[in-house]
This record gives sequence, structure tokens and C-alpha cells, in this order.
Amino acid sequence: MYLEHFGLTELPYSLTPNTALYCSLPPHEEALETLLMALHSGEGILKIVGEVGTGKTLLCRKLLNELPDHIQPAYIPNPYLQPDELRWSLALELGLELEQGANQLQLTQAIQQRLVELHDQGKQVVLLLDEAQAIPAEGLEALRLFTNLETERRKLLQLVLFGQPELDQRLADKSLRQLRQRISFSCQLRPLHKHEVGPYIHHRMLAAGYRGAPVFGNIAARMIYRASRGIPRLVNMICHKSLILSYGKGNRQVGATMVWRAIQDTEDASLLMPRYGRQT
Repeated sequence: MYLEHFGLTELPYSLTPNTALYCSLPPHEEALETLLMALHSGEGILKIVGEVGTGKTLLCRKLLNELPDHIQPAYIPNPYLQPDELRWSLALELGLELEQGANQLQLTQAIQQRLVELHDQGKQVVLLLDEAQAIPAEGLEALRLFTNLETERRKLLQLVLFGQPELDQRLADKSLRQLRQRISFSCQLRPLHKHEVGPYIHHRMLAAGYRGAPVFGNIAARMIYRASRGIPRLVNMICHKSLILSYGKGNRQVGATMVWRAIQDTEDASLLMPRYGRQT
């Protein structure tokens, strides 16, 4: 595609949450620091909420890479599961090998025993759940009951919930007040500000192997910010399409015309976007 044309070693704006392209801008760094500090305390449930496309999954993957050695992570990327399915998923993440015929009581007891064993080995177990807004109410209650397991000094299982704003709406329900009251740290993952979009775009190019002056100029960055509203996923989509269009024209710089066409071709990115002159 355009990799050789721009001297890239990989796609800089892939929608896959690639931690090699992680950009340490304030929204994600603030959330990451809060998470690491809260995990160190070992108390309560942690919650990260962000609008669609703001980088929750990338942050989750980055956190997994940053965890100290004494923390044993368990990661469930798709928690739209019933309580028994959640227990089985947790058991597999903890390395348990159980026969499929095991009943829920046996499964719960095995998980409890495994958590105690890991604690005795000096391990702190953290369960990270992406797309947590999709967890059924019964599943949330099952998770809360697991967080009841504790020694005199520390919880045996700590939860980190990553979810869309709908997660807050779910947790506001009276039936989930016990879970809600156990949330000790909460972060809101915001979109990028106007002055952060340009550095974000350039960083992704550099991380993907580009060497040279910024490919996207100030006008292009401003257009991308306005059309994307600072949402990283939309920024990535517009930039990717802009590079394709520029490559097709043989250009090594992305002008306003290419950005405009990329915006027009991107769902949810062209709303209220003013018309720019046909610059190249």
C-alpha cells in the first residue's frame, strides 16, 4: 500500500490496539497512572469509562504490559457472559483445568482455592474486563461476590472495569448499589484536545518508522480534529484514508483536499464539517 512510499515499517493508524504505537498524551497517561497507583493499594474496584473510540482497549493492553511482576492478570475481552460462563472464563485465566462436568459450586470452590494459592505465592490477582457495560446484571453480582474474598490485609481478587458511558448508567441502578459503593477509583477517558491531535498524528507516524518532516500540516490537523471531535479512532481512520489518497497522487505531504475527501468517506466524521478550499 503506502508503507514504502512514506518509509513506514507498519501501518501507523491501524484500528487494532497496538501498544507499540501508544502515544503518551494526557488522557491516557492520567488514567494509566491512576490505575497503577490504585492497583498498588490493592483495594476496591477500579472503573475506566470512555466514549466509543477513545482508546479504552489500547489503555487496557498498555496496562497489562506495565503491570509489575507480583501482579497476576486475568483478562476477559468480551464479558457478555452469564455468571457460570464468567466463572469458567476466570478459571481458565487463572490456569485451572477442570472437567466440563464440574458444577458451579465446584467451580467456585476451585477458583477460591486458586486465589488463596496465588496469594500465598505473593501474587496479587487482578481481573480486567473490557466492554464492561455489556456484562449482564447477574454477572456483575457474581463478580462482586468474588471481590468479597479477602485475607485480613488484602482482597484476593481486584477488578478493573473498562466500559462505555452506559456502564455508569448500569451501575446507577439501585440493585447494583453494593457493587457501585465498592468502586474506589474512577477515571473518565476524554477525547483529545485540539492542541493534542497534531502531536498524536505525528507520533504515530514516527512510531511506525517514518523519518522526516510532519506529513500532516497544521491545517490538516485542525481539519481532522474538527471532523473527529478528538476521538482517536476517527482520527486514525481519517489519517489512514488520507495517506492512501496522497499515495495515489504521488504526494509525500497530506493536503487539505485529501483530508477533506477522507473525512467525507468516514462515517460519523463529516458532521458539521466546514468546507475547506481545494488545497493540495
